[in-house]
Amino acid sequence: MTHEATVDGLGISVDDGGEEGAPVVLLRARGETLPIFISADQAKSISHALEGRPFERPLTHDLFVEMLTEFGGAIDRVRIDGLAEHTFLAKIDAERYVNGERTDVSFDARPSDAIAIALRVDCPVFVSEDVLDQAGRPPEEFEVE
Repeated sequence: MTHEATVDGLGISVDDGGEEGAPVVLLRARGETLPIFISADQAKSISHALEGRPFERPLTHDLFVEMLTEFGGAIDRVRIDGLAEHTFLAKIDAERYVNGERTDVSFDARPSDAIAIALRVDCPVFVSEDVLDQAGRPPEEFEVE
């Protein structure tokens, strides 16, 4: 079973001593928060998409979407569907049309890339029940501004 998720925000992790750490994107699904640690570049790309402000030049995610579209494809949804050794796994589900025939394709992706792309094309993000069972946390554990 999967649950539709929303991007709750971006933040910086803070350890028990108050030291800032890695950027984190927070997803909300099934009433829980799913923190996914990402790189600074991914955080910047997600931030631009969340705020609807274009970058001066196309970022990698913008280029991917533009190329896929130009080749007759469209992104249908993104799935955060696995967790292996503390690493989240994701898929980007897309469709492609050639001579009027639809072909479904699925791409393995880092969750941060998948989320950045989903925000650009306004497609749904889904999180599997298993991932939420393993890594979902109560929303009160996080401060979101």
